[in-house]
Formats: sequence, structure tokens, C-alpha cells
Amino acid sequence: MNIKVDDNILQKTTKCRKDFSYLSGETPIYSVELCIENKIHFIKWVSNESCSYKVPFGYSYVCIYPIRKELYNSYEI
Repeated sequence: MNIKVDDNILQKTTKCRKDFSYLSGETPIYSVELCIENKIHFIKWVSNESCSYKVPFGYSYVCIYPIRKELYNSYEI
């Protein structure tokens, strides 16, 4: 699969500790459980790794990672 992410989204990603590994096909450390209007992405954490873009929301977590959100919205991955 040829994955393309807009340069504006890449520029918004300033806190990525994994050096944009999602773009090279690395398996995400969490899965999107629910997406609301392509804006709010509730996630299920599948790793012990920490992430600067993981935000607690009640008993769940929300992803605010611009690249991950774009990959899910455009490619459902």
C-alpha cells in the first residue's frame, strides 16, 4: 500500500518519539476502537510503551497524534 500523508500534517507532528514509524509500516502500539466524525479517535492500548499523544478521557484514551489520525481516516489502519 502506498501511504501518503500531507506535509501540513507532518509539520503538526512535533512530539513523535518513534520517528514517524507508522509511515514505514510499523504496527501501531494501539488500535482505534471508535472514531467520531474523523476527529475524535478513542483507542485501545496494546503496548506498554508511552506516547505523548495519548490523552486520558474518563475510563478510556483518545489519540491526538496527527499522523495516526490521518492514517485511520484515510486508510482505516
